[in-house]
Amino acid sequence: MNAITAPRMGFGLGSRLSFMMFLQYAIWGAWLPLLLSYMLDVLKFSPGQIGYIFMAGGVGAIFGPFIAGQVADRWFSTEKYLGIVHIIGGLLIWQLSWISEYWMFFGFSILYSLLYSPTLALTNSLAFHHIPDRDRDFGWVRCWGTIGWIVVGVGIGQWLLHMHTPVEGDIELAQSMGIKDAFRLSAVLGVIMGVYCFSLPKTPPQKGKAEFAVAEAAKECSRQPLLMLFLIAVPISMIHQFYFVYTADFLSEIQRESAQAKSTTAEINKVFGVGGGGIMTIGQMSEFFVIFLIPFFAAKVSRKFLLAVGIFAYALRMFLFSQMSWIQETLGIPDIVIIIAGVSLHGVCFGSFIFVAFLVVDEETSVDIKASAQNLFNLVIVGIGIVVGSIVAGHVGDWAMVPAMADGVQVVKDGEPQTKIDYAFLYGVPMYAALGCLAILLAFYPRSTRHVAG
Repeated sequence: MNAITAPRMGFGLGSRLSFMMFLQYAIWGAWLPLLLSYMLDVLKFSPGQIGYIFMAGGVGAIFGPFIAGQVADRWFSTEKYLGIVHIIGGLLIWQLSWISEYWMFFGFSILYSLLYSPTLALTNSLAFHHIPDRDRDFGWVRCWGTIGWIVVGVGIGQWLLHMHTPVEGDIELAQSMGIKDAFRLSAVLGVIMGVYCFSLPKTPPQKGKAEFAVAEAAKECSRQPLLMLFLIAVPISMIHQFYFVYTADFLSEIQRESAQAKSTTAEINKVFGVGGGGIMTIGQMSEFFVIFLIPFFAAKVSRKFLLAVGIFAYALRMFLFSQMSWIQETLGIPDIVIIIAGVSLHGVCFGSFIFVAFLVVDEETSVDIKASAQNLFNLVIVGIGIVVGSIVAGHVGDWAMVPAMADGVQVVKDGEPQTKIDYAFLYGVPMYAALGCLAILLAFYPRSTRHVAG
């Protein structure tokens, strides 16, 4: 079936799936961009400890194919499974708003990840199961996930600006303490999502050639182009994790300290709020337009070309962040302009690589194991890559710590010498890694194997 012969997706189906995506990503976007600032400023965790907390987010994706994929493909209707785990997940994420002890925070993060991470792939597979045409329809549905992320990101940023920004006192600490509300918002949205999932189109399990859908999916994913896609997705998701671990705090620091762009930053804060999460939604806005445009290109250019564009965007974004001072001095471009350009590249990174990769997985696998295949790729992109990427990012963050200086003297606060992250060094590491991935993709990924699956 193709875009010419496939029936049009009805408004009712499209709106139901779109609202599902809206809630799915609003749940995540409410707190993820702000997590680093909260752990650094409020919980006082070290970069190494923080790396392991972010690693917890990948644990659920690793086990997802063996639990959620098997359940959805063989035993249990996908929409019912999504409903149950989202309600339980909402109750769990609420607890992170009051937990302060490291190992307890780490344990609850893993429990939540085991429930939430697999749902990213399952909402994809549910949508693929019902939409008439993959290339034509999925982009429109998935765009609403991006809108959900934008809405909560800007909303939380505005909440921190207006409700947690004191006229006097430690503004940074007050805003970081306010991030507790982001966990609470995510919890409420999670319960709403759970209840809503029971109204989604029925997506029953399928009878397949093998009792264990994961084994069948793994066999199909061991051939090209999926093999190369899975292999290269590991380092790409590690690079992706550098962005989500550090960028909100990086942007928040620029927002607070940029004398050159002080007035401009103040105007931007009025729109996006504070904390870094709001301004990061510029990336989601870019993502919206990229995903919106992909259906126009999906049938005209090769998957390899789209994937290469995405990887190049990863390298370019890290270059802009790591070389900000050099760009300012050489070209005279204000830092806020460089930031907006770098954050905007997120749309190209996500849309051209991760979004297209999920399309490739769906079109290259059999109908009875699509949920497991999506979860296997989720294992790579949100599991292995995040686990290893978080550990690496944490260690690189430790290496990148330098004394915080003012007038040539190290800053001391409450009797403790202060440090900060050297972002030029930190972002340089994933920049070179992305360039290496691009070279591998161009050399070894098959030029064209795309077919339209039934």
